[in-house]
This record gives sequence, structure tokens and C-alpha cells, in this order.
Amino acid sequence: MELGVATFADLAGGVSPEQRMRDLLEEIELADQLGLDVFALGEHHRPDFLVSAPAVVLGAAAVRTKRIRLSSAVTVLSSDDPVRVFQQFAEVDLLSGGRAEIMAGRGSFTESFPLFGYELDDYDELYAEKLELLLQIRDQVRVTWSGRHRPPLDDAGVWPRPVQDPLPVWVAVGGTPQSVVRAAALGLPLTIAIIGGQPERFVPLVELYREAAERSGHDPAGLPLAINTHAFLAETSAQADAAFASPYLAMMNRIGRERGWPPSGREAYEALRSPHGALAVGSPEQVAEKLLYEHELFGHQRYIAQMSVGAVAHRDVLRSMELFGTQVAPVVREEVARREAAREPDAAREAAPAPDPALIELAE
Repeated sequence: MELGVATFADLAGGVSPEQRMRDLLEEIELADQLGLDVFALGEHHRPDFLVSAPAVVLGAAAVRTKRIRLSSAVTVLSSDDPVRVFQQFAEVDLLSGGRAEIMAGRGSFTESFPLFGYELDDYDELYAEKLELLLQIRDQVRVTWSGRHRPPLDDAGVWPRPVQDPLPVWVAVGGTPQSVVRAAALGLPLTIAIIGGQPERFVPLVELYREAAERSGHDPAGLPLAINTHAFLAETSAQADAAFASPYLAMMNRIGRERGWPPSGREAYEALRSPHGALAVGSPEQVAEKLLYEHELFGHQRYIAQMSVGAVAHRDVLRSMELFGTQVAPVVREEVARREAAREPDAAREAAPAPDPALIELAE
């Protein structure tokens, strides 16, 4: 299983944007040095988050890293231009030698819509139309296309082309069934963000994705699935709580006030970090157990941990990443590989054709 890190690059605790950018690049470099598989970077257009243009930062990271895959998390495609999105990530792909990915989503905040002149009433239609165009650009050098929310293209060439063919495009969702079905119908890999409650509640969503993929003529086994949750590690559970709980609750309550969520306190936090809750927080042993529990639920191919949340100290984030890469990743990868190897003989037996009666008779 692939393991990675994601961040929205929160601006908190009096850290300047310039310092936060230096810290962010240090996080990406460390993830690469630890042998993690992917680093994913969010896009926001608010004063409490650093990054409004993920491709720019990922381009800087591309020349400072060697093997880690570099993804948005997410590209707010509804309020962007698919031509420019493709071009920007093609550049990142060229800079990185073929390690760029686009994680396309509708966005968890809405500030970008008025900023770029779009109507929230068109929220769903914008995303569907622009995803269609992005995929057409990815698959064809010259594009003829027309839609309602962008000027048409008539045999237009879109360059540069990336190293990867095709450039990977994932769909990211927070639990909307329509988005899951759309990803399945298009044969696109899916990332599910689980930010609250119990992960098992998302099992029907994963089942829907795989069923919809099969109905659309795609092999569900060939479509990667990723799970993204908040996570944090320290040597002990108490140390993890001391570094993470207060900044996490402050961030969730700040956003919650905007959205009308009830306030969360320590009791809610403890429920979330319990063995079957959404938070993967604690010692390396506890986090490994949580990730393996989620793998039992979903059978996913990628897990992405969001560690740098709110005002969590940069030094604590780096230590959390070190523990994740050196103590959790080997355990999780080995156990998932063991599970998959154990399933292969059963799958082979199920797929084996019944013996031909004529051959049995001939052998006798």
C-alpha cells in the first residue's frame, strides 16, 4: 500500500507566510527522504491557509525531491480553467521526471467562486463540465470542445505534454454519492476524505464506487482507492495528544463556527481517536493498528495522513512524519502485502475454469 502525507499548509500560531513556505518545503523534502510515496497539497483562497496555487509549490518541490509523487489535494477544478490546470501540472511532471498527479475536487470552501467570477448556483455543473474537459485535454493533444462555462475550443493544441501518459487524475470526495458514481463511471481513481465520525460509515460509499465502476465497464480491481484522514504520531499517546489535540480542536471549531457545526471538545476528540474513530493519533503502534483496521474495511491502495493541522508546531510535525515513515510504514506495508498474498490463492481458485468433462473422460 502507498503511504503519504497531505497538508493544507495552515497559517497559525504567528508564523509568517514566508516561514510557513520554508517549513512546507522542508516537510516535502523529509517525506521524500523517508521513502513515503506521495505528498499532497491543498488549494485555498483564505487568510488562514498558505497555498492558493499548488502547482507552483509542487514545482519547487519537484527539483528538491527524487522519488516522491507530488499531488494537489485538491485542485478546485470548478473555479479553475482545465487548460491551465493541465499545463501547470504538465510542467510539474516535466520538472519532477514524471511524478505529478492532479487530485480534482469541488472544494470544501467557496471563496474561489466569487474570486474568479463563478456562481455558486452552478457548483455541480461547473465541476462536471470542467472535469470532462480536463480529461479530454489529458487524452488528446488537439481538442475540440464546447460547454456552457468556458469559451469553446476548436482543434486547439494544448502544450506542453507531460512525461506520464496519461497524467494521473484522481477524484477526491468527502462523502457525496453522486461524486463517487461520477468517478466510477469515468474510470478514475478515488480519494475519500474521512474527517469525522467512524470510518466504517464510508464502507457503503466504497461499495457504491466499485459497483458503479463495474456497471460502467471498468474493472474495480484496477481502480485505485485512497483514504485520507487526520493523523499525528509521537512516542506515546499522551505526547501525541499534547502536541495535536488543542490545535486540532481549535481549527475544527473555527471552521465549524462558519458552517454551523456544534462545538467540539475533549470528549469528542477522544471518541475520534478511539480504535474505531476517524483520527489516527497516538503512538506508532496505535496508528499502525488504525491504518490496518481501515484497510480491513476498504481494501484501499493508498493512505494519506494530514498531520500539519492548525497551530501544530513544525518540529512536532517533522517528528510525527519521521515516526510515520520509519515505524508505521514498514509495519503497514508488510501486513498489507501479507494479506494480499494470502488472498491470491483464493482468488485464483475462484477464477479457475471448471474442468472439461471430455478431458476427464479421456484421462480415465
